[in-house]
Amino acid sequence: MKDIIFFDRGIMKRKVERIWEIDLLRGIALILMIYFHVIYDMKEIYDYSVTYASGPNYYLGKVAGSLFIFVAGISSSITRSNIKRAVKLLALALVITAITHLYDANLGIKFGILHFLGISILTSTFMTRLKEYELVFLGSVVIAIATYTSGIKLNHDLLFFVGITTNNFISSDFYPLIPWYGVFLYGLAAGKYFYKSRKSIVIYHPKDNILTKAGRRTLVIYLIHQPAILVILELYTKIRAIL
Repeated sequence: MKDIIFFDRGIMKRKVERIWEIDLLRGIALILMIYFHVIYDMKEIYDYSVTYASGPNYYLGKVAGSLFIFVAGISSSITRSNIKRAVKLLALALVITAITHLYDANLGIKFGILHFLGISILTSTFMTRLKEYELVFLGSVVIAIATYTSGIKLNHDLLFFVGITTNNFISSDFYPLIPWYGVFLYGLAAGKYFYKSRKSIVIYHPKDNILTKAGRRTLVIYLIHQPAILVILELYTKIRAIL
C-alpha cells in the first residue's frame, strides 16, 4: 500500500507496510464483484434463469462497486505512485476493451472499473491538495449531478464516460465518472482524515485470511477472474447438458 522509510543508526531501510483493514475491505469488495460477475455471465452469456438487474444481486453489485472505489480513493490518498498506477490501469483497461469487443462486440467493455480507476487515480495527484471537507463537498456535487444527467438521452454516445448515452448503449462493465467519481472523492477525504500517519487505525489485527490475502492481489485476481468464470460455466453447462 505504501512504502514507509525507516532509519536505523544512520542506515536507511525500505519496508513495505500494509494497512490491514484496507486489504480486508478490498478483499470483500473483490469477492462481491466476482459473485456479481458470475451471475451476470450466467444470465447474459448462458441464459440461466437468474437476475442481476434487480433484487439482492443488483444491490450486492452496487455495494461491491462502491466499496471498491471508496477504498481506491483511500489508497490514492496515502501513496506516492499514483501516476504510475494510473497509467498501468489505463493500459490494462484498453487491452480489456479490445479483448472483450473481440469476444462479443455487443457486450464489450467500454468504460469499466479499470478505466474509471485509471482516470480517477490520475486526478488524485491534484485532488489530494484539497481539504477533506472540500473533497466531500465536491463528491456530493458529483453524485447530485447524476440525478439530473441520468435522465438525459442523446442520439450519440460521445459522453458515455460521464454516463450520458443513448438508449442502445451497452458496456458489460460500466462505471462512468458521474456519479462514481463522487464515491472516489469520499474515499480520498477519508484517507486524508483517518490515515494522515499512513498507518493502520485498527489496534488489533487478526491473522491473515482469504480476504486480506485477496485484497493484496486485487489486480491479478481481477484480471483472471472473468476468463476463469467463463471456463467454469462452460464446463458446467456442457456437463449439465450431458446429464
